Amino acid sequence: MDRKQVLHQFVQLYALQPERLSKQVRIEQALRQAITHQWPTGFRLPSHRALAESINVARQTLALAISTLLDEQLVKTAHGQGTWTSKPIARTVVKTDIQLSRRAQRVLQEPGASTVQSGAFVPGIPDIAQFPMRKWRQLYASVTVPQNALLLSYSTGGYGPLKRAIREFLARWRNIHCDIEQIIITDGTHNGIELCAMALADVGDTVAMESPCYWGARNVFTATGLSIEMLPWFSDSGHVLPQTTDNIALAYLNGSHHYPLSVPTRAAHKQQLCDALSPTYVVEDDYEFTRDDHTNLLFDPNSERHLLVGSFSKMMFPGLRLGYLVVPRHLAAPMNRLRSELFREGRMLDQAVLAQFIFDGDLDVWCRRIQRDYLGRQQVLHDQLSSLPKVRGVSPPTSAISLCVEFEPGVNDVALSQALLKEHLIVRPLSPVCADKDSRTGLVMGVGMLSGETLVREAQRLLRYLELLLR
Repeated sequence: MDRKQVLHQFVQLYALQPERLSKQVRIEQALRQAITHQWPTGFRLPSHRALAESINVARQTLALAISTLLDEQLVKTAHGQGTWTSKPIARTVVKTDIQLSRRAQRVLQEPGASTVQSGAFVPGIPDIAQFPMRKWRQLYASVTVPQNALLLSYSTGGYGPLKRAIREFLARWRNIHCDIEQIIITDGTHNGIELCAMALADVGDTVAMESPCYWGARNVFTATGLSIEMLPWFSDSGHVLPQTTDNIALAYLNGSHHYPLSVPTRAAHKQQLCDALSPTYVVEDDYEFTRDDHTNLLFDPNSERHLLVGSFSKMMFPGLRLGYLVVPRHLAAPMNRLRSELFREGRMLDQAVLAQFIFDGDLDVWCRRIQRDYLGRQQVLHDQLSSLPKVRGVSPPTSAISLCVEFEPGVNDVALSQALLKEHLIVRPLSPVCADKDSRTGLVMGVGMLSGETLVREAQRLLRYLELLLR
């Protein structure tokens, strides 16, 4: 690589970093990504002056960023000899007879959480740059006063005001009217799904899932020792039923919006599936939703076998890790007690802040605003993606943070995603989360990390690479 090409790559990666970050942190992340994914070990970087001038920052700012990378052993330098890339040498792993459990090994063999959680089109990440963090910090200051020392204790059964706030939020946005006692506070979606698996099924029992599926839920069910039956679902025709439909302990279904296909679900399809399978319990995961799509839910708060899983991570920011379960009345007490015994309960400060955020109307305002933005961002991408070769369809623009491009049979979506990763275009392939008998391929991508001119620029870059790869 020549000097001009290296500087161009550095400038591109620097431009991709969120502007809310300091210049030093943006430099650190840009160099870290280039050294990890693009530049070889032992590669000499351009001079500090050239790097600083290429992005119009002071040399002292660049020097501070280089110092951080020196501490991480990603670069090495010597006086008068320049700066060189130096990826840390992986430690030799000593093999022993000690192995992980078979369940753990199966989880690790399946697609899981990506090691890259930021970048253009990374799916499943909301717009954290625009979230009203100043108001969030003010709420923390207001609840952390001396007389609120009880907020440092266990939150047995969950923080009462937060349960009331969630009940009112569900009534406004989902047309769900339940009792406070039916709401269980969880540490995010995975925790809620795990609690359902532990409380409602035994090791070896069967859980029916839709294909394509949410990889995280499949991994939770695998880890809890359940047998998984994946049933292909198509938005026009419904589910493909198995030949035998006996002894289904759980049916795990998408809520009002399907992830990863990013299309609305249909309550009628879910009802047909439940009529055919007769599962003991039905769990719907309301992963992403808008205010007007609640009719797609099958969930009934008065039912004895329906449960609803929800999370605030996709609405607000992933690090929040707070969610909820709405359970049948007869399960509320035992499942609350089981949660306390298995996971303990805390994070009362977080729960108190979230409760006040909802009561003040800030969550409603934020959801309405950001969902309008997401719809506009998806509209920017939709028509251009539809014009690509070998594309069977693109999910229609919605207010969700993700969209899905489906390809014609034979397209290797895993290879596509790996090729795009080298260009710092972060997407997930569809085929690894499909059943063996479901041959669909595609790419799942997000719009949460991109907006405005950056979205337009990165969309053009994505389309350019995809067109080359698909042809």
